[in-house]
Amino acid sequence: MRILILGSGLMGPAAAFNAMSDPDVSRVALCDIDHGHLDAAQAKLRGMQGGEKLCTVALDLDDQSAATRLMADFDSIVGALPRDAVALAIRAAVAAGRSIVDLARPSEVELPGLRQEVETARGLVILGCGVEPGLTEIMARYLVEKLDEVDELHIKCGGIPENPTPPLGYKIVFGGRHLPVREADAHVVENGELKLVPRYSGVEAVSFVGVGECEAWHEGFMPWLMDLAALKGLKAGTQKTIRWPGYAAKVTVLKELGLLSEEPVEVDGVKVAPKRLVDAALYPRVRLEEGEREMTLFRVEAMGRKDGTPVRLKMEMVDRYDETLGFTSMARTTAFTGAIIARMIAKGEIGAKGLLTPEQVITGPLLDRLLEELAAVDVRFEETTDTLDA
Repeated sequence: MRILILGSGLMGPAAAFNAMSDPDVSRVALCDIDHGHLDAAQAKLRGMQGGEKLCTVALDLDDQSAATRLMADFDSIVGALPRDAVALAIRAAVAAGRSIVDLARPSEVELPGLRQEVETARGLVILGCGVEPGLTEIMARYLVEKLDEVDELHIKCGGIPENPTPPLGYKIVFGGRHLPVREADAHVVENGELKLVPRYSGVEAVSFVGVGECEAWHEGFMPWLMDLAALKGLKAGTQKTIRWPGYAAKVTVLKELGLLSEEPVEVDGVKVAPKRLVDAALYPRVRLEEGEREMTLFRVEAMGRKDGTPVRLKMEMVDRYDETLGFTSMARTTAFTGAIIARMIAKGEIGAKGLLTPEQVITGPLLDRLLEELAAVDVRFEETTDTLDA
């Protein structure tokens, strides 16, 4: 099998490592437009298990012909790209007749056209195939399908530095130079219906063993989860991001001041989007520095009835920076997930077609396999069941 990885920031090298470690994989190519990123990734990976399988390729996805020719030489593709490059990767993969697993999602505006292209070509694209979105929705489906009736579904996930420092108590753990904050409202499910609430509202305390108290706030329930048959009777649903306490209040101030807007304003004759200015000003203060450690916190809870008894099913995970291999926890939980699923496709274990989300595909034996592979690299989930008062 030959696996192609697009992007060599924080996520791409971890996906390449996961692919290199598979004895059935004969070749792994890591691509980027930035030669410096490629050189750093190659230096990091060459001495690791399977390092002899790795090659690096300078690639500009704007050159769709070159991208298509390259993709045609591989069995499966992993996209670890900035959001604005996702559509380019999908179009090149479709043209090459290859399946692609992307850790992110393109803009909602681009999705209808991309879906039509993928379906017409009878291709396979799995979007948002990381930790969130990705594992959060996969585990949500797994839990709700164990219940006879589902009343509530609550998802909480986030990557945070082990030691919070000013100004936000947060560091960018996914990669890129943009702070992951938005001004758009967030979806929740109330009384069985999707509705919008202010993002960063609904702040609640949440604790994890060995971590302590954090906070979680509305990031947005993934609307497509409502298409799952097991969630047709869902009464309440939330999806919240986890940060150290105080983050939501600080970001809410930025939002209320209009500093998260992408709508340009004129400053001394120059038009600039406030969000871009905030990103540029904050990046030196929120980038993950060499030697800094981070962790990923994950909790999915489903409440309902099983055999007539009210129960709460919970899936939880705490993952930390890999001191041995030097991979961040966010890269482990996100990029390893995407690479494992891409290898499933290359091995012919996934025969689905279309533009899909992970929970539509990764169920049953495929989920068992995913969890086994993650456990083998010490990304482990704990499942518990509690009986609730009637």
